[in-house]
Amino acid sequence: MTLSTLSRSVVAKVAIITGAASGMGRSTAHLFADEGARVAAIDINQEPLDAVVGEMTEAGYEAKGWVLDLSDADAIALVIADIADHFGGIDILVNNAGISIGTPIDGDDYMAAWDKTLAVLLTAHVHTIRAALPHLRNAPHPRIINIASTEALGATRFGSPYTAAKTGVTGLTRSLAVELGGEEITVNCVCPGPINTGMTDAIPDEHKEIFAKRRVALRRYAEPEEVAHATLSLALPASQYITGVTLPVDGGLTIRNA
Repeated sequence: MTLSTLSRSVVAKVAIITGAASGMGRSTAHLFADEGARVAAIDINQEPLDAVVGEMTEAGYEAKGWVLDLSDADAIALVIADIADHFGGIDILVNNAGISIGTPIDGDDYMAAWDKTLAVLLTAHVHTIRAALPHLRNAPHPRIINIASTEALGATRFGSPYTAAKTGVTGLTRSLAVELGGEEITVNCVCPGPINTGMTDAIPDEHKEIFAKRRVALRRYAEPEEVAHATLSLALPASQYITGVTLPVDGGLTIRNA
């Protein structure tokens, strides 16, 4: 006997995770697998992708990997179609893949950084959503979760391509939530703050500690799995009345003034 009616299970749901070979993507793939989802893992790097898929299959979970350059729109369409064919549909799309290229606005490499950053962090979201949409429309509880960043809510010097792209992701999320709401397709956005991932590996630990104590209410960097749990929450069938949300997972970074 249960007293509630809405499911908190993603068992047998088909979940696409982009950027699944490392960092938050890897943790998200692992978590969804642990919760019983069938995981379609996408990444540009074959070897670490194979390792992540191997970890899931060795644990007894259903998972398969696809190598994909998310700046290639034609390749995205082919891979999404292959995923839907392999698993028999798509229930959840998590647009997680990311890059970070820091450069000043007047740098010689600025426009190359701009084009690449927007292609991977924003335009690729559009292409994956467009390709997955016909399949999501056939799912009982379709979910789209876009991973942005607290850089969409603030800014860092020399990071304007990244900030512009992530801000675009939050706007895309809101607009599509309105557009697709009548079809019961929810579209939400997670904005991670300071996380221990490959993008932050180059920051010395002592500098991370100083920053966290000065700026983060919880006074530490997060681990990728902590972000993955927020993503999972938005993917649950029970989260059917949450859409168009931009959710900071930042330890209180964006609310701390002093």
